[in-house]
Amino acid sequence: MRFSLSSTGLHAWNGDVLAVGLPQGDVDATATALEQRFAGITDALKQQEFKGKPGDQLVITPLGGGPQRLVVLGLGESDGIDTDRLRGAAARAAKASIGCEGNLGLHLPWTGTDATEAARICAEAVRLCLYKDQRFRKEPDPRRIPDALELIDLDPAAASGFTSVNATCAGVELARELVAAPPNVVTPAALADTAAGMARDHGLELKVLERSDCEANGMGAFLAVSQGSDLPPKFIHLIYRPEGEVKRRVALVGKGLTFDSGGYNLKVGAAQIDMMKFDMGGSAAVLGAMRSIAELKPAGVEVHMVVASCENMVNGSAVHPGDIVTAANGMTIEINNTDAEGRLTLADALLYACEQKPDAVVDLATLTGACVIALGDEMAGLWSNNDDLAEALDAAAQSGGEGLWRMPLRQSYRDGLKSLLADMKNTGPRPGGSITAALFLKEFVAKDTAWAHIDIAGPVWSDKGKGVNPAGATGYGVRTLVNWVLAQS
Repeated sequence: MRFSLSSTGLHAWNGDVLAVGLPQGDVDATATALEQRFAGITDALKQQEFKGKPGDQLVITPLGGGPQRLVVLGLGESDGIDTDRLRGAAARAAKASIGCEGNLGLHLPWTGTDATEAARICAEAVRLCLYKDQRFRKEPDPRRIPDALELIDLDPAAASGFTSVNATCAGVELARELVAAPPNVVTPAALADTAAGMARDHGLELKVLERSDCEANGMGAFLAVSQGSDLPPKFIHLIYRPEGEVKRRVALVGKGLTFDSGGYNLKVGAAQIDMMKFDMGGSAAVLGAMRSIAELKPAGVEVHMVVASCENMVNGSAVHPGDIVTAANGMTIEINNTDAEGRLTLADALLYACEQKPDAVVDLATLTGACVIALGDEMAGLWSNNDDLAEALDAAAQSGGEGLWRMPLRQSYRDGLKSLLADMKNTGPRPGGSITAALFLKEFVAKDTAWAHIDIAGPVWSDKGKGVNPAGATGYGVRTLVNWVLAQS
C-alpha cells in the first residue's frame, strides 16, 4: 500500500474516499466548514444526531463531482484524542472505505500528538484493517479497497513515519496467515519451510535441527511432546545479522505447537479442541517479526529466532501422565499433565537460545487458559526478571497498539512445582496457573540473562474482530517485537 501526505488542504483534496474526524464540541464549526464543499452535510449530521461521540459515524455517497464517499467519524472529547484514538479512527475509516478503489484521504485533529508517530499509527491501522484472508475459498469474494492513503494537513516532516509500515504490516499478515491456517497445512515442516523461504529471500541464516539432532543435544522435554505424532519435529533457528558492529544480541523464542490435542489429558468440553491450531501463535509472532526485521535491517542488533515445533498427539508412543523426562540441561521433569506441553518445548528452546549468549531473551506463547481468565482476550500477560526489559516491552506494545500487562513473578509460588521424584513438575496448583507456568520457564533461563515471557493465549485470536484486527487470527506480538528490536538499534 502507498502512503503519503497530502499537499492540499481538506477543502481542496480530491480522491475517492474522504474520512474526517470530528471531536465532541467541534462538530458544528467543522460541519459549517465542510458545508462549503459538501452541501447538505450540516443537515445530515443533525438528522443522524451526530454529536462527535466515540463510535458516531456517518457515511454519505455519492457526492457528485467529489469523492465517491464521505465518512464522518466521531472522536469523543477533544482533550482525550491520543494515539489510541487516532488508531481507532483510522481503522474505522479503512473499514468504511471498503467498496471503493483509489485513494483514501484521512483528516484528523493532529494537534497534541507526535506527527511522525501519528503517521505511522494511522498507516498501520489502515493497511491492517484492509487485510482479508481468502486463501482457502474456492472463489474468493471480489474486493474493492483503496491502494493508497493520504493524510491531510499533517506536518510534512511526518512522512518518515511511513518508513517501517509496510514491512511491519507484512510481518503481522504473515503471522495471521500462519495462525489461521488449518493444522493439516501449517505443520512443523511448514514452519521450517517458511523460515527457509525468509532466509532465502532476505539473506538470513537458518539452521533446522531434526529429531536426531535434538536427541544428540539432549532435548528430552521437547522430544517427549513430539513422540505421539506421526509428523517429525522441527527445531528452527533463524538469525538476522546486521552489517557492521553488533552492539546488542537478542533472542526471540516462540511456542510452536502446530496442533495441541492435550495428549492423554485430552481437551474435552469447553476446551475448543478445534481451535488448537492457534497453539503455534508464539512461533507465528516471532516468524512474523523476523520477516519485518529482515526487511527493515536495524543496525547494531543481532536477532536470533528459536522455535521448537511439533504436534501434541495421542498414540501408543505418546508421553504418559506421570512420565519423567530430562531437559537439555539435565533437569528432570515429572509430567503430571500432558496438556501443559508448551512449557516443555519452551524449556529446551530457552536453553538453546541462552547458548547464543544474548543480552535479552523474550518468549511468546499461547501458554495458559489462566492468563485469559485473568486478562481477557485483549491483553497479554508479561512476566520478567528484569525491570528495564519489562518497561521497554511495555513501551513497544503501547506504540504498536497491543495490550500488555505485567504480572507478578512471585517466587514463593515455585513451591507448587515441587515433585516427590523429579526436580520439578510441569504444572502446579490451579490458582495462579499462569504465574507457576512463568516460574517453570524461568528455570531454563541462564542466570543473569534478562528474560521476559509473554502469554498471548487471549489476544492471539479474536472471535468478532476489533480495532485493527479482523475476526480470526490477530498477528498479536509482531508489532511489539519489531518496535522493541528497532529500539535496540
